Amino acid sequence: MLSLLKKSDAATADLAPAWHPNFRNYERLPDIKAVRTSFFVNGSALVVTLALFGYLAKQEFDLRILNSQIATWEEQIARDQPASVKAVALFTSFQAEEKRLVEIDAFLQARPVVMDLLLRIGQTLPKNIALDVFDLRETTLILRGTVRGAPDMASGYASAYVDQMRADIELARKIDTVELKNLNRIPTTGRLAFEVELKLKGAAKK
Repeated sequence: MLSLLKKSDAATADLAPAWHPNFRNYERLPDIKAVRTSFFVNGSALVVTLALFGYLAKQEFDLRILNSQIATWEEQIARDQPASVKAVALFTSFQAEEKRLVEIDAFLQARPVVMDLLLRIGQTLPKNIALDVFDLRETTLILRGTVRGAPDMASGYASAYVDQMRADIELARKIDTVELKNLNRIPTTGRLAFEVELKLKGAAKK
């Protein structure tokens, strides 16, 4: 009986709360966490710092490469500029020569028409008419000459020569119109100077 009482008392004693007070100060106790929170904070800050540093370093590297390329290009420009200026001058000269060649080619293309026309004019030229100048323009041939004979008859000779050219069938195939432009007396010789304008057919334009 006594033994049973002792066992019951022992079990009751084990289930009873501790009788002494808890004097532990949790703020002063050491942190026993395996990984502390400050580690993550410091690690994140370090990663951000390293990433920012890497970005700035890459930008600086790219800037240096760009500056190096700009310097290289400027050297090439300075080296090639004299040749470029010379090439531009040669091209300008080439354009001027090309323009002259085009004008010569246009003249040569119109030459058969003009030469045939001049040949016909020479064949039908009256004895009292002397031609001094042939002025070939875009679509016009200017004839300048003098009239031999009495002064009072000279103007009539010039008008008759113009009418003759207008009536010529072969000339009509090569010219559109014939007009007497000027009649002037030459003071030194007393002869009459005239100017006739012939509008050409099929002449090459500039």
